[in-house]
Amino acid sequence: MASGAVNKFVEICKYLQDPIHVARFQRFCGVKGTFPEKWTQPVSGQPDPDCPGLRKRVQQSSNEGVGNGDAGVPQVNGKQEDDTVRPDGPAAVEIVRAKPLRRNSLTGDVGQEFLIHNRFLFYLFTFGTELGNEMFFIVFFPFLFWNIDALVSRRLIVVWAWNLFVGQSTKDMVRWSRPASPPVVKVEVFYNSEYSMPSTHAMTGTAIPFCLFMLTYGRWQYPFLFGFGVALSWSVLVCVSRVYMGMHSVLEVITGFLYSLLVLAFFQPILDKIDNYYMTDHYAPLVIIMSHVSLGLVAFSLDSWSTSRGDTAQGLGTGAGAALASHVNYQLGLLQDPPLSSLPLTLPPVTTGLVLRSLLRFAIGVAVLLATRMVMKAVTVPFLCRLFGLPSDDVRQARQQMKVELPYRYIVYSVVGFSCVCFVPILFWILNLD
Repeated sequence: MASGAVNKFVEICKYLQDPIHVARFQRFCGVKGTFPEKWTQPVSGQPDPDCPGLRKRVQQSSNEGVGNGDAGVPQVNGKQEDDTVRPDGPAAVEIVRAKPLRRNSLTGDVGQEFLIHNRFLFYLFTFGTELGNEMFFIVFFPFLFWNIDALVSRRLIVVWAWNLFVGQSTKDMVRWSRPASPPVVKVEVFYNSEYSMPSTHAMTGTAIPFCLFMLTYGRWQYPFLFGFGVALSWSVLVCVSRVYMGMHSVLEVITGFLYSLLVLAFFQPILDKIDNYYMTDHYAPLVIIMSHVSLGLVAFSLDSWSTSRGDTAQGLGTGAGAALASHVNYQLGLLQDPPLSSLPLTLPPVTTGLVLRSLLRFAIGVAVLLATRMVMKAVTVPFLCRLFGLPSDDVRQARQQMKVELPYRYIVYSVVGFSCVCFVPILFWILNLD
């Protein structure tokens, strides 16, 4: 009976891993590929030789999957208008011919053309997938720290960094490639050369909103159903967007969702102890640096170079910088969390002055962080290339060396994290914006 249950479970997993389900969902949402006519769609349920078991990352060339669309049509923001219309009931639906907005991070492939029949879903799921990308967290964590609740932001960064490490490291051990195209349409190709099991977008898109909900409910006054509904909607939007983009199978998204809940269940009870240790213990800076660097070395040793290595080091570097800044703030008496007697917190009346002050803090702070990142990027890679005797004229090639990429990511993003938590609040105090 046990073996029968295991076989049934394996069959269900194979079924959910089938890329044909991704292709069907994309067609349902109005995304259609421009594949060569000679390609024939496989029958659902038939084994795909590239699906089960250990699968190698695909190094796609820039010519692979090039569609048969009109390359001469001018593009705007990755999309180009098509004169074709598709009748749908009483009205005709305008079709947009598009290409992925960003090139493949490893190969530089621009991707194939595809047709969008539903612009609303395209923009909705593009927004959803951005909720798991670097730029969103550069905006979200600082806004939360500077304008709402520094304690919640500090602890969210801890969960985010560990979530990235666990998810990316698991990818490099499982080594499953992205869903096959065709039949899947690659609406996004930036991460297409990385492994895909589990979906780290689904992991961060689940861990962050639910951790935010658990940290703020009871600390802030708001209805339970409202907070839970926002967290669930956020998670579902990110998870579904990864299937829409053609980056993950249904199984990989479900696994990422459940995996993140497991990680969250482990860290949630000890977040308070971790946060207090980072701030108060005299050996905390040494422990922070050693632990985060060690985890980065483990992640970099699992497989060959890809942007997932950099994403892991980036998250760990940001976490290390934020933790070190929290320690410095506490030791200098600059950390002013509200006392427990003031809980639960309530939002102040929303006035024009409050909104303008928050927006001004946010604009100045993000400008400082972006400038810091730009300067550190411009300085760090040439310095590391010179240090290790590597040519610095090809930055992409140089960063595929672990001895360049790992310290580069740590140095740049630890400084960004430190600036966010320590330097920018001091700047606000100087400008009378604290």
